[in-house]
Amino acid sequence: MTDAPPSTDTAKVLRWRDAEQASVRALLGTFGLSVESVADGQDIPASYWGDDEAGLIGARVMVRGDTPLHSLLHEACHAICMGAQRRATLHTDAGGDDAEENAVCYLQIVLAGRIPGFGRRRCCADMDAWGYSFRLGSAQRWFEHDAADAQAWLAERGLPCA
Repeated sequence: MTDAPPSTDTAKVLRWRDAEQASVRALLGTFGLSVESVADGQDIPASYWGDDEAGLIGARVMVRGDTPLHSLLHEACHAICMGAQRRATLHTDAGGDDAEENAVCYLQIVLAGRIPGFGRRRCCADMDAWGYSFRLGSAQRWFEHDAADAQAWLAERGLPCA
């Protein structure tokens, strides 16, 4: 799949309203998740960060048209990476430790590669524009050269790591 061109600032990150929504819904559905949209101007239920950031309630990822696609994927990956018991009580704060957070970031980039019009390169650029911080200075460099721990974490749990 061809990656879309990277963004250069937060105003240009790919938003839910501009994404291939059916593809995203189908992809997340394979993990037992659904995407629920709220109307523009409404607060996003269970958004940890507020603003336009995605929210989590159980197996539902809550979004608005202006929610960045990388935010939707990040929150979805939190739900994917946790066990069923923790997901059953999930509301707003996914919790988890640093190792899980790294795995979540890695998985969101892997899954971005399965979304037409998004792709890994664009996801990494959008993450960088948004202010994610990685040891090697960019999401893509971290993903390609410094994420063996995240890959191992995902592989140990039978989750996609390539």
